[in-house]
Amino acid sequence: MIVDYSKRPVRVTREINGLVGKSFSLKSRFSMRGIGSHRMKIEKSSGEIFLKLSKFQDIKYGSVELRPKGIIVHFKDNLKHWVWVIPYYKLVLYQTDYDSIHSEGNFINFNKVSLKQTNTKFFRKLSNLRLEFMEANFSGGPNSGI
Repeated sequence: MIVDYSKRPVRVTREINGLVGKSFSLKSRFSMRGIGSHRMKIEKSSGEIFLKLSKFQDIKYGSVELRPKGIIVHFKDNLKHWVWVIPYYKLVLYQTDYDSIHSEGNFINFNKVSLKQTNTKFFRKLSNLRLEFMEANFSGGPNSGI
């Protein structure tokens, strides 16, 4: 789900919280040592996301926010704040020449060079949270969501 989040409409906020859960508590944020990535340079993106990025900016940036049941990718054009909401069960991560996030036919490739060590730790944390969520909810055990 890619939506304009500039005015933070209540209906959209409820829908986001339903998909990926409410933001982590302050205590959880400290114990996790943060829930957001640093600002990363967007190298490539799918058509739907590309159309929402500003045509007037040379360098485009985005960031990732962790949530209990998924992630929110934030990116901006000159006037609008866009969010791409991805539940963990629809999330696919690739780490090749780029740190790449894919879901439902859309993707964003982030430049790996800037802040490499910090972003590597963040994507490792993201992968671990996704794995924990998938094991807890889709393992087929007695407490699974199936």
